[in-house]
Amino acid sequence: MDMAILHWIQENIVADWLTPLMRCITFFGEYGAGWILLALGLLIPKKTRWMGLSVGAALLLGLLLGEFGIKNLICRPRPFVAEEMALLIPAPHGFSCPSGHTTSSFAAATSLFLYHKKWGAVALVMAGLVAFSRMYFFVHYLTDVLFGVVLGIACALAARWIIQKIRTATVRKEQM
Repeated sequence: MDMAILHWIQENIVADWLTPLMRCITFFGEYGAGWILLALGLLIPKKTRWMGLSVGAALLLGLLLGEFGIKNLICRPRPFVAEEMALLIPAPHGFSCPSGHTTSSFAAATSLFLYHKKWGAVALVMAGLVAFSRMYFFVHYLTDVLFGVVLGIACALAARWIIQKIRTATVRKEQM
């Protein structure tokens, strides 16, 4: 079923006019770079510092669990390896599941949503587009992307909990 979905996307959605936009979207998630820049920007104003820390912590958890842990346990080949396909982007390295772009995108977007609903909603739309772009470019299966969504959300929730514990401890110290 995973491969059938990718073929449907290739036959019904991939288009010359759309590919440049999808390249920009997928590039935003490359190494989590767009989300890392956002986290760093949030660290600058005092008002958003805890939000930036939470986004950064969620990204770090996603990297450690997804890229260094789960991918190497599952060892799932990418779709273009399982079925030869001319790619529209440079071939990514490593295993397929979970999608790292999706994990980082949903980790960051969910973190933002937990602090600021409006910004978070926009970020969640972007995360969804990044996730879809990975199937558009035939480098991840739907199940890789779904696993990345779940992992990213879990990392955001864990990061929020950790940052809240640190924040509470910091506030207590300052009050003494």
